[in-house]
Amino acid sequence: MSSTLLHKKANFGTGPVFFTALSTILGAILFLRFGWAVGNVGFIGVMGIVLLGHLITIPTAMAVAEIATNQKVQGGGAYYIISRSFGLNIGGTIGITLYLSQAISVAFYIIALSEAFDPLLQFIDGKLGFLIPKKIIALISMALLAFIVLRKGANVGMKALYWVVAILLTSLVMFFLGSRGENQATTIDLYSKAQNPESFFYVFTIIFPAFTGLAAGLGLSGDLRDPKKSIPKGTIWATLAGLLVYIFVAYKLTTSASPDELVNDQFIMSKIAIWGPIIPIGLAAASLSSALGSILVAPRTLQAIGVDKIFPNAGMNKWLAYGQSGSNEPTYSSIVTVIIAFFFVAIGDINFVAEIISMFFMVTYGVICSISFLEHFAADPAYRPTFKSKWYISLIGAALSFWVMFKMNTPYALLSLLIMAGIYYYISSRNKGHKGLANLFKGVVFQLSRQLQIFMQRSDKEDKEENWRPFMICISKDSFKRRAAFDMIRWISFKYGFGTYIHFIEGLLTKSTNAESKIVLNRLINLSHGAKSKVYLDTIISPSYTSAIAQTIQLQGISGKGNNMILLEFSRSEPGDFPEALKNFHLLKSTHFDICVLNTSYKGFGYRKEIHVWITSSDYENANLMILLAYILLGHPEWSKGIIKIFALYPKKIQEEQREKLLGLIRSGRLPISPENIELIPHEENHDYKATIADKSIDADLTIIGFRDKDITESEELFSGFGDIGNILFVNADKQKEIR
Repeated sequence: MSSTLLHKKANFGTGPVFFTALSTILGAILFLRFGWAVGNVGFIGVMGIVLLGHLITIPTAMAVAEIATNQKVQGGGAYYIISRSFGLNIGGTIGITLYLSQAISVAFYIIALSEAFDPLLQFIDGKLGFLIPKKIIALISMALLAFIVLRKGANVGMKALYWVVAILLTSLVMFFLGSRGENQATTIDLYSKAQNPESFFYVFTIIFPAFTGLAAGLGLSGDLRDPKKSIPKGTIWATLAGLLVYIFVAYKLTTSASPDELVNDQFIMSKIAIWGPIIPIGLAAASLSSALGSILVAPRTLQAIGVDKIFPNAGMNKWLAYGQSGSNEPTYSSIVTVIIAFFFVAIGDINFVAEIISMFFMVTYGVICSISFLEHFAADPAYRPTFKSKWYISLIGAALSFWVMFKMNTPYALLSLLIMAGIYYYISSRNKGHKGLANLFKGVVFQLSRQLQIFMQRSDKEDKEENWRPFMICISKDSFKRRAAFDMIRWISFKYGFGTYIHFIEGLLTKSTNAESKIVLNRLINLSHGAKSKVYLDTIISPSYTSAIAQTIQLQGISGKGNNMILLEFSRSEPGDFPEALKNFHLLKSTHFDICVLNTSYKGFGYRKEIHVWITSSDYENANLMILLAYILLGHPEWSKGIIKIFALYPKKIQEEQREKLLGLIRSGRLPISPENIELIPHEENHDYKATIADKSIDADLTIIGFRDKDITESEELFSGFGDIGNILFVNADKQKEIR
């Protein structure tokens, strides 16, 4: 945050937050539209509106208090809180819409103020014979308010605020002391409504601005001595006080006038009060105080947006961020606010303006509650608020905010979300260095991943063999020479399994090798991103390939499940460390790993059209795993047009029996292998099976062959001698896999 907002005289305490919020809550809506609401939906309906409104505003107040006590809050109120939690791109998007709602609120309260003059205007019309349009009163009031704020700033606003709050409270006391005399209701019908009443959610839309005092108090954050103390106390107490007043006012209206009177007479409260004129005076005081609060808050939000350089034009940011020396009054931001307010005052439709305000504030409240919920769920160690809400309270507030938006006015809700999405896209395209949506969910994804890993690890005990899937790990120091092993593991992990690819760096762990490992990891990540893989990448520094394997196979899989398969790779022309890996075959078997050896040739994986699976009579344990791996490979888009061919080498006398077994396995396992692609080849004990494979699979894109533990020696002869065929995947299953 710029020093423009940091170094200033902040001298307000909790009082201004409380009174600014309370005067907006007990504002124009209470005096001008609340009786209309009671008449339309009845006492029970209004209680539903008040309850629903506070189920949104109370979680928001608690979320605001929590977020505000976690960090140093500067000027900008709700915008500052959102931007410091969600990042400047999202904060800027919400900040702009929040600012517009605050600026339009000024017009709303000025229009309401002009309504307070209605009895006086009617009196003048009766005496002098001409009616002064209320719009003229509104424009004059707006001009006077603008002059006061632009010339005197926040201090005069706060001084005036205490006076108008006093008048407001006096008018409420006189209202509660009054009665309708002979019109007083003898029986109370809490469900009665006027004829042809408006719908519940339309009434809620018009009434909801009464619950937006929360944001008014927030906007003074930059003018407070101790925002962490004043914001929680001021907002929460104002919200609770407002809730009680609305309940009592609703009951008083219900017991003092009929539903039709409540709907048709917007000054019905003056006929109930002990002294009628106090109600228009109270309306004027409430409207003026709310207008003062809004016109003090809105420019400070816009000023904070300019300080953060959200707008793409540097000159505009500097102009809006300007604050007067000493007081930091946002002069130019106030001018912009006054212009917007004048425009909506000229429109003059209080219900239309109320709908716009409700929608913008509903979005803002939903986002604030979402921030609090996500912060709880992310469990960030840096999130240490001194005031703590509950995650489920914030979730209720967020869910209700977004749900009510669409119940209020679906086209407006969709349009507001589309506008916000457009603003976000524009800001993000111009401010790529700022945090955005990806950063927002980082902590949430981390916690979700952690919980899933724990769940998977615990469930692994019960589900080890019933639902087998490959959790493959590969260790190689030839990552940037040959990509065959990386490709194999990304294909297998794409849909049905999980893959971990580890680049081996030979040596001791030193500052130099550690730095090298970070460079290598970044290269691997770039490689993975280009291939759109779902492989987890890492590096390991170890004195030898043997020690690297020993370390790696003991690690718990990053997926939360234990690794169950290892992939070793060597080139026919460059065996590399493969002979050393063979020496450690017993290590791999001791951990009950399935072992795959990828033998690569210059042909690579060809066109990824044909996978040949070779099964012999000695592949009792390997056969099902070999077929499953072939099927899993076809799940990757690069193999989507491929086919599986099975070649079975069995003595002639049992060929038909084995053929029926294979066909039954394919049918029961619902494997995409045509019976025409199963070929049984007679095989005798001394027959050179390698020559047969080399002949039949010369054009295969991948050949899968099984091998047994006892066939392993410390040389690679078992894995050579297959002529000029393409890549070969040798498979050794720890135990037979079941194909369901």
